[in-house]
Amino acid sequence: MVVTYADVRVADTHRALRVLETSHPPVFYVPFDDVRAEFLVRSASRSFCEWKGVATYWDLVVTDRDRSVNAAWSYEDPLPAFAQIAGRMAFYPTRVGGCWVGGEPVQAQPGDFYGGWITSEITGPFKGTPGSQGW
Repeated sequence: MVVTYADVRVADTHRALRVLETSHPPVFYVPFDDVRAEFLVRSASRSFCEWKGVATYWDLVVTDRDRSVNAAWSYEDPLPAFAQIAGRMAFYPTRVGGCWVGGEPVQAQPGDFYGGWITSEITGPFKGTPGSQGW
């Protein structure tokens, strides 16, 4: 699994956790050790997931001109059911240059709230399109 931004490989791993949630394509959580920390800046943004807990967001900053705000998120102290994602982060495909799983380019989940990764083996419908918030 690879993530790029501004023509720089910012994450590269064979150890991602693939997490499935209701009406979502998978989200891949990458170990912090497999992300280039020099390009990460902790954001002031936070959100709460009833299943996972409080999310911390991260900006990707590659150059003075290349900054993607809230491009990634992590759960530093997830709720017990999701303890395995501690020490990992996930990336929004819409906020980076590209994402690949096994060499296949990823399509982003519709909308800007969810961060699911769609590959050829994944079929919808998915939350994120207009009118899908309630199901």
